[in-house]
Amino acid sequence: MRVLVIEDELRVRSFLERGLHEAGFAVDVAGDGETGLRLALVNPYDAIVLDLMLPKRDGLSVLRELRSAGRATPVLVLTARDEVDDRVRGLDAGADDYLPKPFAFAELLARVRALLRRGTARPSLIEVEDLRIDLLARKAERAGTKIDLTQKEFALLEYLARHEGEVVTRTMISEHVWDMNFDSFSNVIDVYIRYLRRKIDEPFGKKLIHTRRGVGYVLSATP
Repeated sequence: MRVLVIEDELRVRSFLERGLHEAGFAVDVAGDGETGLRLALVNPYDAIVLDLMLPKRDGLSVLRELRSAGRATPVLVLTARDEVDDRVRGLDAGADDYLPKPFAFAELLARVRALLRRGTARPSLIEVEDLRIDLLARKAERAGTKIDLTQKEFALLEYLARHEGEVVTRTMISEHVWDMNFDSFSNVIDVYIRYLRRKIDEPFGKKLIHTRRGVGYVLSATP
């Protein structure tokens, strides 16, 4: 899952970027409203963490522009303002949730995950054949055997699992599992698919990860 953080305070921005990375998200960051709006309009983010007090363009303006452009990406407004009127303005402008500073990162992470589940019937546990993926605990097991995965391997498996039975292209994977620094001409995605197959498929006989040549990959119990 890919998140955009728009926050001008370097310390907070770096803290959020590091924490979200450690939680398994691909993260892009912007230090001002104009840059954040541009990124939000051209990239398919799964969620946006948006500060209201930004240089060049304030957060409410960014939020209104996103909604006017038809972007329905869930937005968590993050700000030092804790007045009721400020919260109302943020929600009226299209925010999905509101978290005042200072905050505990655990709460921010829980709110981001809640936004990702809200309105999309996203389950916290996905089962494909004998493969079980716990999205909250970020654990996977097959036939009762725990599978040790790196953060990036789990992120890729999560994306495939959320699209069970659907063919996902390399472009789709790169847009949601990697950040904007991803080199689209590299074979990194194929390498990570091989890593997953060695852990998910090879020890258990039946293949769940299938290749659609010239198109992409699909996680499915049927070939």
